[in-house]
Amino acid sequence: MQSSYDISWWSLSAFSLLLLIPLAINKVYRLELSKEMLVSVVRMAVQLMLVGIYLEFLFSIDSLWINLAWIAVMLVVGASTIVGKAKLPRKPLFFPVLGGLVFGLAPVLVFLFWMVVQPEPVHSAQYVIPLAGMLLGNSLSGNIVALQNLYSAFEDRREEYEVAIALGAPAEYATLPFVRTAMQKALAPILASMAASGLVTLPGMMTGQILGGASPILAIKYQILILIAIFVVMTISVTLTLKFSLRRSINSQGRVLIKMK
Repeated sequence: MQSSYDISWWSLSAFSLLLLIPLAINKVYRLELSKEMLVSVVRMAVQLMLVGIYLEFLFSIDSLWINLAWIAVMLVVGASTIVGKAKLPRKPLFFPVLGGLVFGLAPVLVFLFWMVVQPEPVHSAQYVIPLAGMLLGNSLSGNIVALQNLYSAFEDRREEYEVAIALGAPAEYATLPFVRTAMQKALAPILASMAASGLVTLPGMMTGQILGGASPILAIKYQILILIAIFVVMTISVTLTLKFSLRRSINSQGRVLIKMK
C-alpha cells in the first residue's frame, strides 16, 4: 500500500480560503456567527498544532504516568465542556459528569488494550492517546444531548413530574420517563452512524488508516472495534452521568434544585 502524501503548509493555507464561503453565508443570512466561526477556527488550528507538537514529545517518552496524566486532563476538560455546552451550572454537576466519563471510559479502555489490541508496551502512547481521545470525544455530544433533554424536560413537563411526586412516587420513578427520553435522543446519532457505516459513510479512523497506507481489511477491523467501543462508552457514560447528576439535582422532598441557564 502507498503511504499517505504530505500536505504543504501553503496548500493547507490555500484550502483554508474555503472558509470564506460559510462567512459569506453568515453575512447574507445575518446569522451573527462570524465571531464564533473565526474564534472556533483559530482555536481549532492553534490547539491541534500545539497538541501535535506535544504528542511528538509524548510518543518519544512513552511513559505510563504521563499518558495517564494526559487522559486525566482530557477527562477534566471533557466534563467541563459537557456541563458548559449543556448550559448547566458547573459547580454542582462537574463531578457527576466527570464520574460518568471516568467509569464509562476506564473499563472499556482497559479491556481494549489488555485483551484486544495488546500493543507493546500495553500503555503505548501511539495507541492509548488517540483511541482514548476518540472514545471520549464521541461521548461528549451524547452526554450534552442527554443532559439538555433531561433538564429541559424538568421545565417543559414540570407538572407531570410534580404530580408524580405528589402522588408518592419516588424521585427515581418520577424521573424515569425523562431519563428514558434523554437516553434515546443521546444514543440515536451513534446508532444511525453505525447503521450507515460502509454504505453511506466511511468512518474517520478507517479513512485515516487507508490514507496512511494500511490494508482496507485491517482498517475495517479497527473501525468495527472502535465503533463498538464508542457505542459502549457512550451508553455507559450517558447512563451514569444522568444517574449521578440526578442525585445532585433532586433533594429528599423530590424538588429539582438545578435549572438550565
